[in-house]
Amino acid sequence: MTSFSLIVSQGRVADRTDGALVGARLVGERLADLLDIEPHVVGSPSPAKTDDWTTALPEAAETLHGLREAVNAAIDGGRVPLLATNTCAASLGTLPTVAERYPDAVVLWIDAHGDFNTPDTTESGYLGGMVLAAASGLWDSGHGAGIDPSQVVIVGGRDIDAAEAELLDTAGARVLAPAQSTPERIRELVAGRPVWIHVDWDVLEPGYIPAAYRVGAGLLPHQIAAIFAALPVDSIRGIELAEFEAGDAEVPERVSLELIVETFQHLLR
Repeated sequence: MTSFSLIVSQGRVADRTDGALVGARLVGERLADLLDIEPHVVGSPSPAKTDDWTTALPEAAETLHGLREAVNAAIDGGRVPLLATNTCAASLGTLPTVAERYPDAVVLWIDAHGDFNTPDTTESGYLGGMVLAAASGLWDSGHGAGIDPSQVVIVGGRDIDAAEAELLDTAGARVLAPAQSTPERIRELVAGRPVWIHVDWDVLEPGYIPAAYRVGAGLLPHQIAAIFAALPVDSIRGIELAEFEAGDAEVPERVSLELIVETFQHLLR
């Protein structure tokens, strides 16, 4: 079985709700039990607030540096980084390391959103919506870049701003709508290369695993599991599981956590 290093993000990285930090902790606990390993916790929780990326980014610097160091340590130790993170913005600390350590890797960004806005195109000012663009060098986050957007596949993307869509197209990133996000198509695009997996649970149809930003007409848990099952285990260089919003009034946490674990287990072969 793959040897994992479990990394749990507990520092605020532009969180606008309180549930994602709790969600990352709970996911980390369940994965630690499943894999019988001790998690490496990065950062300390602080309250959510609605702020602009210009404020959120410097405040998250320590957490982002810690995540980068933890990922590098995992790789140096011959282990696959497995991250339970609060927001997609936490990937500002991980994706530049992916680019440096695995320059030929395909980034499977399994998300309802493209996260490819820049300071010039963002309408919300939300840092999490600018992550891939920063990692691809379209703007300078201060945490590095290097991802080749032609090696990015956005899986289940369907809530993408017009200016963002233009940037994605110009950069050469692939965007697969839910109906196009089949295991066969993804295996074809990966084409035997190494893979870094990022999952934002808002990729799912609402009602299964709550996320802060809900978008209808999404994928179902078994479809994500099928995508995982289609990937050769030895091709996986890292996994990020982000944006589980704990405390949802409609979906019990135990149900969502069980779905997350069951889905992840399709990578254990």
